[in-house]
Amino acid sequence: MTRGVRRIAAPVALVATALLAGRAPAQQARAGRPAEAAEAVAGVRKLLADQQTAWNHGDLAGFMEGYWKSDSLTFYSAGDVQQGWRAAYDRYVRRYQSEGREMGRLDFEIHAITPLGRDVALVRGAWFLKRGTDAPHGLFTLVLRRFPRLGWRIVHDHTSSAE
Repeated sequence: MTRGVRRIAAPVALVATALLAGRAPAQQARAGRPAEAAEAVAGVRKLLADQQTAWNHGDLAGFMEGYWKSDSLTFYSAGDVQQGWRAAYDRYVRRYQSEGREMGRLDFEIHAITPLGRDVALVRGAWFLKRGTDAPHGLFTLVLRRFPRLGWRIVHDHTSSAE
């Protein structure tokens, strides 16, 4: 297995393991530690709200603070796989800031935040972008991890467009 495939497989394996366990970690968190689950959900919601605010202020660097600044970050979108924080950042610059492009107003609709353990969460939702000439939208699935000094960060992003 190549190094790149191992990096991509890690977040997917984590989610698969959690979902295939006899009793889902989200159920364990809700049943055994509701305060931890609520804290995880609140932390993830705050990260996404901070990203949305940064985007809507034209602050792409602030938006990217929500992502794990690592070569192991994975970003899947439009049939493309980006490996690493820098590649994801460069993709956002190309698509939303280069050649006079308008970033627009971003809104998230969170469908579900599922704690998969104390420091891992799965988020499913929709994104809506309003710009002067168009209004693209789509779905996303995120895997987030809570780091001791950083807090919650997106370690895997799979985003699709409805167009």
